[in-house]
Amino acid sequence: MKFLAHFTTALAVISVTLLAASPTPASANPSPAESPPPSGEIVRPFIPIPEKFIPAYFGKRPESYLIDPQKLLSPSDFRDRLAFLNYHASDSAIDLFVFVIGADQEIPAGVKLDEIIGRFFSNGRPAVIVFYYPNSVQRSTLLLSPSIANTIPQTEQRRILESAVMQANRKSNVSEQTEQFLVQVSIRIYWMEQMISGKSAKNDKVPHANLNPALSKSAAKAAGFAKLQEVVMQLMIPAAAAFVTLVIIALLVAWRRLTARHFFPVHQVETRLGGNHAAGVGAVITFASTKVPPASQREQVSDFSRRF
Repeated sequence: MKFLAHFTTALAVISVTLLAASPTPASANPSPAESPPPSGEIVRPFIPIPEKFIPAYFGKRPESYLIDPQKLLSPSDFRDRLAFLNYHASDSAIDLFVFVIGADQEIPAGVKLDEIIGRFFSNGRPAVIVFYYPNSVQRSTLLLSPSIANTIPQTEQRRILESAVMQANRKSNVSEQTEQFLVQVSIRIYWMEQMISGKSAKNDKVPHANLNPALSKSAAKAAGFAKLQEVVMQLMIPAAAAFVTLVIIALLVAWRRLTARHFFPVHQVETRLGGNHAAGVGAVITFASTKVPPASQREQVSDFSRRF
């Protein structure tokens, strides 16, 4: 009996050891929050914007359309983007404000964007406010001032942002990404103006956006020019390829003409007095055209037929 008890105890110990050593079955679908990151990808937590820059970002209504207190954009890029935003403001009834934030940064939790937008952008011209992250364009967010926030559906707002992000991601250079992003948002703002104008005509209670017909026409021209420019860029490569092909064909034709060899047809001389040759015997070969190669003019005509 003691032997049987010791044997049973040993089996139990061995079973527990094997169970502990065997891997536990993985769950079928782990929750997204617990999913491990893809191999080779390092997930770094975002850091809040440094405290010293908070007043410059959110302390007052911006005096410029481009807010970059951390100088994340190069001086030349900053001048070019600000010039574009100033031009947009002169040609549109809706202003565009762009806050530039670091790609590895985030807005502190204590900053309430809705309150800030309501406090600084309730009065004056309607505005589109964009928080832009260079090198991380997909993190960008878009907000509207209270005067037009309820007029533009959320789906349209998401569509504007998605279109701008898609255009920016077509470029690999940070400067070109920023340019494409702002141009696309500016074009979409024109359609936003048209949407507001249509709703204002149907419902007088819709918040007005102070739309100017002249500015709308200018915005339409700018949008049409941007669309034309995009089409031209798409057709540039095929047109260049066709042009190069035509040039090569023209060069080949010219080279063939310059190196061409013309072979004269063999003219059989009529016999004289039963002989093939005689003194003073010759023949004159006459060709009907000076432009056609002699080899193509093989049909002979006797001299006596030309006398009549």
